[in-house]
Amino acid sequence: MMDLRNGSRVTYFILVGFEQSSPSTRALLFALFLALYSLAMAMNGLIIFITWTDPRLNSPMYFFLGHLSFLDVCFITTTIPQMLIHLLVKNHTVSFASCMTQMYLVFCMGVAECILLAFMAYDRYVAICHPLNYAQIMSWQVCLRLVGTAWFFGLINGIFLEYMSIRNPFCRDNHIENFFCEAPIVIALTCGDPQFSMKVIFADAVVVLLSPMVLIVISYAHILASILGRASSSGRGKTFSTCASHLTVVILLYSSAMFSYMNPRSTHGPDKDKPFSLLYTIITPMCNPIIYSFRNKEMKGAMVRALGRTSLALAEYV
Repeated sequence: MMDLRNGSRVTYFILVGFEQSSPSTRALLFALFLALYSLAMAMNGLIIFITWTDPRLNSPMYFFLGHLSFLDVCFITTTIPQMLIHLLVKNHTVSFASCMTQMYLVFCMGVAECILLAFMAYDRYVAICHPLNYAQIMSWQVCLRLVGTAWFFGLINGIFLEYMSIRNPFCRDNHIENFFCEAPIVIALTCGDPQFSMKVIFADAVVVLLSPMVLIVISYAHILASILGRASSSGRGKTFSTCASHLTVVILLYSSAMFSYMNPRSTHGPDKDKPFSLLYTIITPMCNPIIYSFRNKEMKGAMVRALGRTSLALAEYV
């Protein structure tokens, strides 16, 4: 362990992560996470392709879904490839610049995804509660602005949180008890009292997580009231199926993010941090396309058509 209390500048960090695991355990974890990463990339890539190319999915809901999958691809790529490499090699060091870049990208993609999920809930609210005005309210100009807003707040919020994370120099230790540079753990390594930075990040998490959550709750409260007022049981079932997919994704992402960024630091520890970190860095991005595709007949039909076109093109090429 490096003693940095004499004021020397940190130039690299050591990601402890799965360092204490046996070689056989690391090999098993590598195979498991590689399979999950490959599945997440393939499924999200397929959703991006079909939502942007299939004319039958030319609606705001699938437009948002395509951007959600794109965010998931970006998000998962910031952490998992590095973890896979560290499971194979003994050198688990990352440069200071790489660690800060990773923190910024996690902040940016995470905030953008939280806001995008709120806009997706609003889209479902308009579609179900105001179907006659849906095309006018959710025009393509509005959809583009909503997606742009999610990206803008993600980029700006990432810069702010990155500044709060590195405003103090690092002089305690350079060992990070996780498989990637997670902000609360990195801030705890700074000189002086890191509590101010932690409180600011906590306040930011309250705004970033709870504000979209309020919009989601309000949207689904109106949706529920509208569904219960309908006489058709088949209409209820289809609406419930569509909304249940979105709510499942929201619960997965928000529960893990709230534990990581809104819990007191004293309740954290390596055994608690890593499972929740894995949940929102790899499990949620992998589950998103599975949840949406398996519970949506239009998505399953589009996937079958896309795979059919690919098989036909390969057959003609051969």
